[in-house]
Amino acid sequence: MHLPRYLGLQHDASRTLADSFRRVGDGHAAEPDVNVLCHLLAGMSDRHVERLGPLIGRYGELQDPEPERLRAQGLAETRSGPVGLLRDLQDLHTLAGFVDMTWTVLGQAAQGLRDRELLGTVTACQKDTSRQMLWLTTHIKQAAPQALIAAGAAGASTG
Repeated sequence: MHLPRYLGLQHDASRTLADSFRRVGDGHAAEPDVNVLCHLLAGMSDRHVERLGPLIGRYGELQDPEPERLRAQGLAETRSGPVGLLRDLQDLHTLAGFVDMTWTVLGQAAQGLRDRELLGTVTACQKDTSRQMLWLTTHIKQAAPQALIAAGAAGASTG
C-alpha cells in the first residue's frame, strides 16, 4: 500500500504551504491585507497538518522530499516590490495547486478504502485549499495591473 507515502507527501506539503504563506506575509508586511490574510491562510494549513495526525497514526507516513524541493526553488525568500509580490503569490498558487491535487489523490484512496474519516478530512481540507487558491487567484488579478502596467508607466514617464 502506498497510502503512507501520500499521507507523508500531504503532511509535508501542508507544512510547507503554511510556512510559505507566513514567509510571504512577513516579506510583504507593508501590504497589510497580504500580511494578515497570508497568516490566516497559513493557519488553515496548520490545521490540515493537525488533522492528518490521526490518519498518519493509523496508516503510517513515508517521507517524500517533493514539497520541500518546490519550496526551496520558489519560496526560500520573498522578492521585493510589486512584481516581487506578484511572483511570490504565483509561487504560493503553484504550491497550493500541488496540495490540492494531493488531496484529490487521497480522496480517491479514501473512497477506495471506504474510510469515512479519511474522506471527511480530505473533503474539509480540500475546501480550505480551494479557498486559499481562490484568494491567491483574486489577489494575483488585483496585483497584476499595478505591478505590470502602473509601475512600468511611472518608470517610462520619468525616463
